[in-house]
Amino acid sequence: MLKTISDWMRRLSTGRVALLALLVFVLFSGLVLPQQAAKAEQETGGSDSPDTSFFYTPSDLYQMAESYGEEGRQAYVRARFTFDLIWPLVYAFFLTTAIGWTFGRAFAPDSRWQMANLAPLLGTIFDYLENLSTSLVMVRYPDQTAVIDVLAPVFTALKWGWLGASFLLLLGGLIVMVWRWARRDATGTESG
Repeated sequence: MLKTISDWMRRLSTGRVALLALLVFVLFSGLVLPQQAAKAEQETGGSDSPDTSFFYTPSDLYQMAESYGEEGRQAYVRARFTFDLIWPLVYAFFLTTAIGWTFGRAFAPDSRWQMANLAPLLGTIFDYLENLSTSLVMVRYPDQTAVIDVLAPVFTALKWGWLGASFLLLLGGLIVMVWRWARRDATGTESG
């Protein structure tokens, strides 16, 4: 099943689609993210956020909920179910198509490396799990949300780990692709 999903995404990852995804990612990062960050800072009083932390404890999460206040917690949850439904789709679209296009040129079609385009999907899944779990903690605060409060930091760390790995995979794929193109040109075989 994973290979089927990966193959479908790879077929979708044409140069035009990857370029469109890059454009959407850059525009969203440059225009929407700064506004959202300023709004979140204003609504939560400039306190830390689980979304931008790599590691935090359940105790840290409850401290964030306390520092946000009632209105800040409501704003946090609202942002998770508006802006933060779209943002993961934007970066997943970019990373899956960019990795798919790049790896399609860097590696043989039957290479296991072609499945690297699944890495951003894992980051996206963990991002949504993070959003659900942290929102539940915020909604229930000051009541404790056992188990979920422990899972939220795990989901956050896994999100950042898979997204970081996705960007490293993309960089590695670009290096291999350029190296292969340069090698082909130097040997005079297959210009591509």
